[in-house]
Amino acid sequence: MTYPHLLSPITLGAVTLPNRVMMGSMHTGLEETGDWNRVAEFYAVRARGGVGLMVTGGMAPNREGGVFPGAAGLFTAQDIANHRIVTDRVHDAGGRIAMQILHAGRYAYGPECVSASAVKSPISPFPPKELDEDGIEKQIADIVTAAARAIEAGYDGVEVMGSEGYFLNQFLVTHVNRRTDRWGGSYENRMRLPVEVVRRVRAAIGDAILIYRISLIDLIPDGSTWDEVVTLAKAIEAAGASVLNTGIGWHEARVPTIATSVPRAAFAHLTGRLRPEVDIPVITSNRINTPDVAEGLLAGGQADMVSMARPFLADPDFVAKAAAGRAAQIAPCIACNQACLDHTFSGKLTSCLVNPRACHETELVITPTDAPRRIAVVGAGPAGLSAALTAAGRGHVVALFDRAARVGGQLHLAASIPGKEEFRGLIDWFEASISASTVELRLNTEATPEMLMGFDEVILATGITPRHAGIAGEDLPQVLGYRDVLRGAPVGKRVAVVGAGGIGFDVAEFLTHHGISPALDPALWRREWGVGDPAQVAGGLAPEGPQPEAPARQVWLLQRKPEKPGRKLGKTTGWIHRATLQMKRVKMLGGVAYEAITPEGLAVTLNGEPQVLPVDTVVICAGQDPDRSLAPALEAAGRAFHIIGGADVAAELDAKRAIDQGTRLAARL
Repeated sequence: MTYPHLLSPITLGAVTLPNRVMMGSMHTGLEETGDWNRVAEFYAVRARGGVGLMVTGGMAPNREGGVFPGAAGLFTAQDIANHRIVTDRVHDAGGRIAMQILHAGRYAYGPECVSASAVKSPISPFPPKELDEDGIEKQIADIVTAAARAIEAGYDGVEVMGSEGYFLNQFLVTHVNRRTDRWGGSYENRMRLPVEVVRRVRAAIGDAILIYRISLIDLIPDGSTWDEVVTLAKAIEAAGASVLNTGIGWHEARVPTIATSVPRAAFAHLTGRLRPEVDIPVITSNRINTPDVAEGLLAGGQADMVSMARPFLADPDFVAKAAAGRAAQIAPCIACNQACLDHTFSGKLTSCLVNPRACHETELVITPTDAPRRIAVVGAGPAGLSAALTAAGRGHVVALFDRAARVGGQLHLAASIPGKEEFRGLIDWFEASISASTVELRLNTEATPEMLMGFDEVILATGITPRHAGIAGEDLPQVLGYRDVLRGAPVGKRVAVVGAGGIGFDVAEFLTHHGISPALDPALWRREWGVGDPAQVAGGLAPEGPQPEAPARQVWLLQRKPEKPGRKLGKTTGWIHRATLQMKRVKMLGGVAYEAITPEGLAVTLNGEPQVLPVDTVVICAGQDPDRSLAPALEAAGRAFHIIGGADVAAELDAKRAIDQGTRLAARL
């Protein structure tokens, strides 16, 4: 497929971009490391990959507006010099880059946070200070100063962050803004701050690009109405913005917006609705991860540009590959959040499950080998695939063995879960990458020690074996392993899932689902999560609330640990999984003692009380053990080997660690 709309130029103010692709803002934590060569290389790699315009992670305009204490900003002459290293590197690579100015307001994770009113955020422990007139003027002046310093540092423009529930967004809605002065009350007053910020930023930066990120749907009570969104957009245009970038949902919203279970381009229709209301370009965003989806949105008149953030973590060469007709070889963002947002909200450096080099470009260096070796990789799951591809890419001679008929290993199980369909794209990408590589693929082959003796290096990526739960009656016919269930084994209408880790949650979601996956049907997904039309209800929450489909089965999700099930799921996605199962009326119980499985059901003790759960089927999700069955024979033959992935550590099904481990091993062989 060709991409005539996506790859056509566009002019923003005085700057003409070579294509319609913007790498949206992501807070990576790189700036806070103080290693400016590392920051510069992160952006330069993506500039070399052909993206039209990049936006940095949010830079604080002042200390009280930083997302956390010590957040990066342009506060000193040295800061300007440091950022100049980044912009020079990007421009040398032929790219364009804007700096996002992000004032967190009441979302700032510190006691000095400020906002329109003293209304505490549910996602921060610190109540904000209500700003007085002088305080508001200080915030405006600091934002304008940050913009001027960005231009001095060589940025091609700035993005003023006005969405996602941050500072400017907080002034816009009565959910936070309880003021009665000229900064509150009527919408004209409530939008005064963002409009004044844009007007004064434009005066400070001349004809540089000025992006304003506007919230199209807040997904909170008492959020903006659609008429207010349009009114603001027109006022921001008149104040001097070059382009409107669109934001979706506040961080405190109880509706997922960028997780893998959200349909692709689920909110692009709102960008399409805004576009004819203004005369400046409008950018669409959120869950756009392939050039085909992006091209379709532009061709359909939904937007003038497309913002993709995390897809450029997964593959910095996204645009170049699309332009060269190699879209199948674009490493896909699967929106898992595991190495990006989960890391960010845990204070760790951002990376990517699919691409462990993201944000580690200067540390995880992959270079051609000057001494090619013959390498055998056993196991074509994510660990083995990553090792094989990396080693072959360096010039080694690689053979990849797997007993299955297709590569991917347990990624196939993940792809069978409703809401995790993006894993299919990851499997497809691995297959396309193997096909385009020099790797000799030996499927339907049970590797033996004899087969491996002629290789210089042997890598065991043989994965895991499911662990037994140790419950009396586990050998009865109504007891199944999770792999059997996800591969289609018949299951009764009342099911107990033993084990409430990530796999247990996935199995419970699989068992309660029937029909089309909401992740593949935006209308069904919006109904399930209670997303309405901001033209009909302020904030865009449906008055009737979430309306999920009836569950396919009655499910109990059980764990031995006396704690709330799901507590250790992903930091930014765990709540989604818990909420999904609650909507499906799954009974999630901790502190369960398993007594026996009998024809009548599962006998347990709960809160000291014995009882029998009247289930037809028991599914065991009690963890995994490493599969190292080849190791003893190799050791006996004196054959050295490396172990990676689940065969090394069988903690859950951790593709992030597996891919990282395989890549790093192959990089140093």
